Amino acid sequence: MNELSKSPARRQPAPSPFGWLRTEIDRLFDDVAPARSFLNLGLGGFAPVPALEMTSGDKAYRLTAELPGMKEEDIELSVAEGVLTLKGEKRSEEEHGKDGRLLSERSYGSFARRITLPSDVDFDRIAAEFDKGVLTVTLPRNAEAVERTRKIAIGHKG
Repeated sequence: MNELSKSPARRQPAPSPFGWLRTEIDRLFDDVAPARSFLNLGLGGFAPVPALEMTSGDKAYRLTAELPGMKEEDIELSVAEGVLTLKGEKRSEEEHGKDGRLLSERSYGSFARRITLPSDVDFDRIAAEFDKGVLTVTLPRNAEAVERTRKIAIGHKG
């Protein structure tokens, strides 16, 4: 009797393309976890990148940015040459090593996002509000810019 026949047979689940993909993604995160832990504990971690969403309404566009854990004074918003720039810095207010922490997946550091704005935004009337970690930027449409827009007919040779 050989060694393989002595061990009990283990039933493997039927292979699934999604199961395989999930396993590979989990494996990649497991491989990176020690490096992330070291960087977060020893060097301040990775810079946060805020999630953005932009919607279009009849009179204005609305841009929202998720900035959890940040304070209003740590955020800078500016516009120049049709580009809106969102800058900020998420700071760690606690000293590392004093509380016995072994893992931290929180991200700290500075970031900058640049968003090219539509041509009909009225730059002089842009307004922003910050509430409960969400920045909302209202970008009013310029009525004159909308009126100057026209459809161009496409002809054919012949």
